[in-house]
Amino acid sequence: MKTYDIITLASQYVTNLAGHKFDVLDIAKPVTINSAVNLSKVISKLSPFLGNLIEFNTVEFLNQQENFSDFGRWERQDPGFPDSIFVGDIQPTPGLEIKAWFPLATEITARFKDSQNHFQFDQTYVAMLAWLPEKVIYGKPYILDVCVVSGLSVALARDTHYHNPPDYLVLEPEDTTQRTANLQQTNTSGYKFQGSTDELFAAQKMVDSWGAEGKIYKPTQEYQKLLRELLVRYRYRLDTNFAKMDRIVHPGVEAFKRRVYNVEASGLKVREWKKLLSSRREDEVRKSLQEHLNL
Repeated sequence: MKTYDIITLASQYVTNLAGHKFDVLDIAKPVTINSAVNLSKVISKLSPFLGNLIEFNTVEFLNQQENFSDFGRWERQDPGFPDSIFVGDIQPTPGLEIKAWFPLATEITARFKDSQNHFQFDQTYVAMLAWLPEKVIYGKPYILDVCVVSGLSVALARDTHYHNPPDYLVLEPEDTTQRTANLQQTNTSGYKFQGSTDELFAAQKMVDSWGAEGKIYKPTQEYQKLLRELLVRYRYRLDTNFAKMDRIVHPGVEAFKRRVYNVEASGLKVREWKKLLSSRREDEVRKSLQEHLNL
C-alpha cells in the first residue's frame, strides 16, 4: 500500500462511524425532571473529557481493522501533530488529526494552524466526529456524523479566507529545520492591521507595488519576506482567534455543520436542542425534556 491508500482507507472507516456508539462512558438517566434540567446546564462540561475518549477509541477502532495489520498500526502522538500517525513502512507517514465536536456546546473551536508546506504530499487528513449522548443529555456517546477532509485543503481554505494584505496577514513560521524535533515550528499565525487610516493607505500602496498577483497567498520564503516587511513597518496585533475550524469557510466543513445541526435527536433537530438548552426558558426546557426524553 501507498500513503494515499492508507489514508483513504482510514477515512472510509472513520466516516462509517456515523451512527456508532462508543462504550467509553454511560451518563446515567436523571431520576427527576429537576435533575434533568440541571444536567442539561452542565452536560457541555463533559465535552473535553468525552471528546478525548472518543479520539483515543477511534485510533483503537482503526487498529482493529485487518486491512492495516500487514503494513503497520495507528498510534497516538501526544503532544504532536497530527495526533494519530500510521507507524510502519509506509512513507511519507500517513496521519489523522481527530477532532470530536459536541454541537450543543459551541462552535467547532478546534484550530488548524499547520503550514501548507507541511502537507506537500497530502499525507495528513482531518477527521471531525460530531457526537451527543444517546438521549441528548444522558446515555453513551453517539456519533451523529463524520467529516474527513484533507489537511492540505483545510490549510488552503484557511489561508485564502484570512489572507488580505495589508489589512490581514497570514505568516509562515520561521525556518526551524536545524532545531531538534521538539523545537521545530510548523504553525502559521494571523495578524490584524492596527495602524491609522493614513498608514493603511500607505501600506496598500506598498502591496500594490507587488504586482497583479501580490495579494495571492504563497507560503514561499520570497512572498513571506514581503509580508514581514509590512509587519515590521506597521502596527499589527496577533489574532488569537486565528484558524478556528468553524471560521475558515471550508466547503466540506460547512456542509458537515449543516448536516449535524439538521440531524434529528430524540424528537428535535440538533439546532433546536442547542437553541432550547442555551436559553433561560426553564419551563420550556423542562417541558421538552419530559416530552422527548421520557423523564
